[in-house]
Amino acid sequence: MPSVSLAHPGALIAAVFTPWIAAGIALLIGFFASYLTALSWADLTFVLPATAFGNVIVALLSRFWLHEAISLERWAGIVLITLGVSFVAQGPSLTERPVPVAGESPSEEPVTTEVQPR
Repeated sequence: MPSVSLAHPGALIAAVFTPWIAAGIALLIGFFASYLTALSWADLTFVLPATAFGNVIVALLSRFWLHEAISLERWAGIVLITLGVSFVAQGPSLTERPVPVAGESPSEEPVTTEVQPR
């Protein structure tokens, strides 16, 4: 296969349709579809920890299955990401939105709140 560059557009298109690249694109489309579906059901504070846990899984799989060396800086980065995600995860899994009371204008503060169904 010739070098892949913008000077060779045919090689670029052929590279996209190699089996591994095409499978990766299909998996990425599937991930984004499932991520958007999860975000339509729950808030980011609930969905983000589930997806950010993938950083830990990838690091552990690469270390113990692929026997790759992972530097101390990368482990520190994984710990920082995990701490940040745990901070975000302290919020509610579903935001409570105020329910307007009959007779009040939308600009007034409602008296009651109700959890929106999933």
